[in-house]
Amino acid sequence: MLINGKWLDASTAASFAVTNPANGDVIAEVVDGGRTEAVAAVDAAEAAFPAWAGKTAFERADVLRRAYDLMVERKEHLAVTMTSEQGKPLRAARVECQYAADFLLWFSEEAKRVYGDILPSPRANQRFMVLRQPIGVVGAITPWNYPVSMLTRKLAPALAAGCTMVLKPAEATPLCAIETFKILQEAGLPDGVLNLVTAADPAPIGEVFVTDPRVRKITFTGSTAVGKRLAAGAGEHMKRISLELGGHAPFIVCEDADPVHAAKGAAAVKFLNTGQACISPNRIFVHRDAIEPFTGELVKRVARLRAGNGLEEGIAIGPLVNGKAVDKVERQVNDAVDKGAALLQGGQRLLDDGLDKGTFFAPTVLSDITDSMLIYREETFGPVAAIVPYDDDDDVIAMANDTNYGLAAYVYTNELARAMRMFEALKFGIIGVNDINPTAAAAPFGGVKDSGLGREGGREGIDEYLDVKLGGFAV
Repeated sequence: MLINGKWLDASTAASFAVTNPANGDVIAEVVDGGRTEAVAAVDAAEAAFPAWAGKTAFERADVLRRAYDLMVERKEHLAVTMTSEQGKPLRAARVECQYAADFLLWFSEEAKRVYGDILPSPRANQRFMVLRQPIGVVGAITPWNYPVSMLTRKLAPALAAGCTMVLKPAEATPLCAIETFKILQEAGLPDGVLNLVTAADPAPIGEVFVTDPRVRKITFTGSTAVGKRLAAGAGEHMKRISLELGGHAPFIVCEDADPVHAAKGAAAVKFLNTGQACISPNRIFVHRDAIEPFTGELVKRVARLRAGNGLEEGIAIGPLVNGKAVDKVERQVNDAVDKGAALLQGGQRLLDDGLDKGTFFAPTVLSDITDSMLIYREETFGPVAAIVPYDDDDDVIAMANDTNYGLAAYVYTNELARAMRMFEALKFGIIGVNDINPTAAAAPFGGVKDSGLGREGGREGIDEYLDVKLGGFAV
């Protein structure tokens, strides 16, 4: 752990094991912190806040820019660390590390664009001035599925705004957080500005974030259930909160779309990170006229996907995060088949060629999905493509919106009018129109309904860490 600029080794405290999900090997022992360490980290962040907030935007930007350069320089080391503890193929890990670095670069520039305002007054002897100032200490909790980019997407805008932070990374992927914090420390971040508390049990740290009055903002990426509990606690203590929660993304292939092109896109985004992405499409709605060519191309592509240890060449499918995740995917697939779905590809745990030591599930394609099946209602977070036929635009919009989630949606169409109609009608925070990667550091990311509150990235991302102050001057 990193508290007030000092690293605490596992040899000096209780620790927990970090394992490789591809083979079950223990790759490290990490300090197991709790309430005491979380409070000490908040102490450090509170003490460091005045000096960090008092630095000029240009000084804070310089630190973030140096961190960007270091992260790009050490991208390969970070990527190998990520693949070892999270499981995604090395090629995908490299892409994520660059994406993570992009947030450092973007917010190094946004630090210099926190503007105020002079407002007109109805009184001749009055002037209004508006300032945007850093909130204070931020408590951050990040997930395991994108263990570097989800860190920088939070810490970069917070640091750019002038906030200090205590971060609790996912217990499955603390090594990526440790390596990222080393980069920020080397870039010149003052002691106490950024603190890291690793723990096998996140509950005590979350409780400190909620109850300690010095923590003025909580930012969380994870499950909707945990996000709602944090939101309730933050509301009780009148704290700002931003949440990036679960998703249940529809992928709509319209009758005018090229079904083969759409299938290529669906295969790429559905099996990204082994389906363990909050924007991964869960329900693939295909117009009945396009079902046959779409399904044929999708099955052909999925059949070529090779599962295994992400450090090996040619691997496209890594392990799921743990055994419970495999159980969930298997339950959804079996439920769908029992209720009449057609199993076109995969559908089973992978146990041959040493994969039994890890947590692997075969990339799977199901068709004839109906609304009575678990996979139609539940987020899968695994490598299963579930195809639902439809006949009418109004019907598919209604089916796509028939969920409590509202993070991402995808539409394939060649008609501009239909694209605009879908974009406006779908109740999701992010819509990819003929685009399977509608994200970037420069773009606001976030959902509606049970998928969360607030936005990360873009110019909106830094607003989450700023308070607005009005001054009225009688002259």
